[in-house]
Amino acid sequence: MKNVAFGQYYPADSAVHRLDPRTKLLFVTFYIIAVFFIRSFIGYAAAAVYILVIIIISKIPLRVVLRSLRTIIFILLFTMVLNVFFYGRGETVIFKFDPIKLKITLEGLIFASTMGLRLIILVTGTSLLSFTTTPTALTDALEALLKPLNYLKINVHDLSVIMSIALRFIPTIQEETQKIISAQKARGAEFDTGGLIKKAKAMLPILIPLFISSFRRADELALALDARCYNLSDKRTKLKELKFKSVDIGAAAFAALLAGLIAADILFMSRLFF
Repeated sequence: MKNVAFGQYYPADSAVHRLDPRTKLLFVTFYIIAVFFIRSFIGYAAAAVYILVIIIISKIPLRVVLRSLRTIIFILLFTMVLNVFFYGRGETVIFKFDPIKLKITLEGLIFASTMGLRLIILVTGTSLLSFTTTPTALTDALEALLKPLNYLKINVHDLSVIMSIALRFIPTIQEETQKIISAQKARGAEFDTGGLIKKAKAMLPILIPLFISSFRRADELALALDARCYNLSDKRTKLKELKFKSVDIGAAAFAALLAGLIAADILFMSRLFF
């Protein structure tokens, strides 16, 4: 769980950290849409270079960002293997096993590679939002951007409070998990030996205390909110009001423009070679 990037904030004094959280949230939205429209390796390379530039500007170590990929290694490999063996539109056969009608094609390998690149770029790009934005700022930005939903009788403030509490509980649960694992190991528990079924059974001494601890913390939080007369229905003021600056408007425009270029794959070389 140490490798879970979402909900973890990396403090640093950079231009990306100082941007308005609404700007960064809009950028991530445009970025995700753009990545799904990429159709060539040059487009993926352009998106990777763009993310690398943001990592350098944000002053976040590359190893910290890449650490977030550990949590998706299984999904990444599983997705790529499925696309290699079950891509049905390939014509250039590289390997064929007739008894089970299994074949590997060049088109399948290319498609699996693009799917893997897309997943890696998506995870690294979205993890930067968490690394450069505090949970409080992120929920304030979400509440500000979703304000039009109030006209549809949807209480956006409720949603933002729920999200803020959930984000704040992620590092707390991570720390609690490590404590439980250390305590169980001190009692002689083994989590790295045996087969899959044995490892799954070994997780029960971790999951049960973790659920009990999580419910206890949630109950304590509810009592604390009630003791302070917290009421979601009231209009509440904020210590720090969000205000767009000229640099935020410029960054948002640049992000939208570049995302549009990646999404449309306007690069002539990508059209030429792919």
